Amino acid sequence: MEEQEHKLFPVSGVLLAVTVLTIVFYLIYSSVTEQKLPEIPPKKRTQDTTKGTPPIPTPSEIVSLRIYPIKSCRGIQLQRTTLKPTGLDLDRNWMFIDVGKANKEFLTIRNDSKMTLIDTALSGSGADTQLHISIHGTDDHVTIPAYPTSSWLTANTKLTQVEIWSANTDAYEYGPSINSVFSKYFGKDVALVYKGPEPRNIATNGSPDLYGRKQNHHFADVMSLQVASEASLEDLNRRLKEDGQDELTVERFRPNIVVKGGEPWEEDTWKRIRVSPKNVLEKATSLDLDVVARCARCQVPNVDPDTAYKHPKEPWDTLMRFRRVDSGGVAKWKPCFGMLCVPQGESVVEVGDKLEVLETTSKHMYNTARFADL
Repeated sequence: MEEQEHKLFPVSGVLLAVTVLTIVFYLIYSSVTEQKLPEIPPKKRTQDTTKGTPPIPTPSEIVSLRIYPIKSCRGIQLQRTTLKPTGLDLDRNWMFIDVGKANKEFLTIRNDSKMTLIDTALSGSGADTQLHISIHGTDDHVTIPAYPTSSWLTANTKLTQVEIWSANTDAYEYGPSINSVFSKYFGKDVALVYKGPEPRNIATNGSPDLYGRKQNHHFADVMSLQVASEASLEDLNRRLKEDGQDELTVERFRPNIVVKGGEPWEEDTWKRIRVSPKNVLEKATSLDLDVVARCARCQVPNVDPDTAYKHPKEPWDTLMRFRRVDSGGVAKWKPCFGMLCVPQGESVVEVGDKLEVLETTSKHMYNTARFADL
């Protein structure tokens, strides 16, 4: 009997230990589960993540509107203007050509940085608006109608063929009374020309094969409109300053619309954006824009628009270190800054208007990606 009780004792001890451990575990678990868990902040509004699209950025606002009436020359800041499928009103409607060449090739700041010292200004209103063109630091100055009528063009210009980026288009060529000032400045025979009636279609990602339809514009390089972000410029300037370089103004990049922006470089993901009037009582309506491609840069931003001095390295070198973000076409070897857009209609736009991103994409590829596939 004593032998049986001795054998049962270890079993009873084990049961008692298990019971005690169970009670202790229960008390600890109850204490933990009664604690309030930290709240999880709500997620930002995003697109359908099953498509792998980036998040929709928060709305921003327009902080600057800029036109460059003459290609490669000094621009004008406006408080309010009209945005059309061809771009901002009066943007790049004119350019200079080299009349000493048989093909009458266009002149560009890429080859002659002193073009930035040709100033432009507007006066008057409506059909009577005048474009003033002057040579910076001199008294040389000419004035022409900003909205020339057919009769004025017939009397004061001749319709001719000119070449821009190895393609021909038509243009109204002004006469010696206008051009003599500029021929003297350039040191060779040049002429001011105004875009003719023949459509000149947008190119690269805006070509019919990639964009899906034709859209004409004036003398901009490849697209109707460039939009840039103030937040991205601030990030670039931070990097330049850290390297001991001077900060830049956005004029170096010659955009048409500058937005305040949220996160730097979030514009890389834009596909469709909308500009809405800041005043809901205004007659202006919202206008959607297709964001067709990133803007692959040349070295024009190296040119100081105030002096025409072209820096041998910056900001090109800094941009090349962190903004080679597009593997399409020539963008493989170039940095990107700004986005190229096509407006889907016409509306008045104003500084302070809201810019909202409607769709995003991670598939932008310069001169490669079809807009329908973004």
